Amino acid sequence: MKFHSTSLLQLFIISSCIVYGKVTSHEVTFYVQNKCSFPIWPAVAPNSGHPVLASGGFYLPCGGIKRIDAPWGWSGRIWARTGCDFTSNWKQACETGDCDGHLECNGLIGKPPATLIQIAVEADKSKPNFYDVSLVDGYNLPVAVNSKPVSSKCNILGCHKDLKTTCPEELQVLNEEGQIVACKSACLAFDNDRFCCRNAYGTPEKCKRNTYSMLFKEACPNYYSYAYDTPPPLVTCSAKEYLITFCPSNWGHSST
Repeated sequence: MKFHSTSLLQLFIISSCIVYGKVTSHEVTFYVQNKCSFPIWPAVAPNSGHPVLASGGFYLPCGGIKRIDAPWGWSGRIWARTGCDFTSNWKQACETGDCDGHLECNGLIGKPPATLIQIAVEADKSKPNFYDVSLVDGYNLPVAVNSKPVSSKCNILGCHKDLKTTCPEELQVLNEEGQIVACKSACLAFDNDRFCCRNAYGTPEKCKRNTYSMLFKEACPNYYSYAYDTPPPLVTCSAKEYLITFCPSNWGHSST
């Protein structure tokens, strides 16, 4: 299973009237919901050799939810794009997470920085699935992942703080109005081997936490803050339904 190239991996306010669909025997279901106070454009990119799900991207209004069915053995990533305008002819339609200006990414990987949910659905239905949330390339939104039914062993909680409010100037991504819309990782910002855990720093023994990764870890302790984050914040779970929530309740105030 291949995830983000710099990741350590080997390898869903919704109304109570929403009814989760029945999961068939040949798939795992992800419900993506938007609790942000603004619309988002979630995107899905498969790893090589796997099918594109949900056309690779879609619009999700505040309070909206989208069902995505993944076949057994599927692996890939999910992220949220923000500040999108697809009515123009600009190459970049979104302020963060853009995929070459397209609404439907159709397998394209988003432009970092963007908070990534990395998923590996086991081909053997008797074995658990794997997933994590990575800030290896940076952050744009907080996200929580929960199993259905809820299990503490299957949860990835949101952030204590909004990283955009504490992002150092040298890592900030600004929109045309000068607002901070994302925070780069040190690797993305400086392209330095020490921060990127590559070449002479390509092992856990050589690549250690740094000032920037510690800032990410303090804000979002349940996410990967750099490639060799220890202990690895990887979740193993046997559920067949999952809820992925962007801007979970009280984000920026507590880890919910």
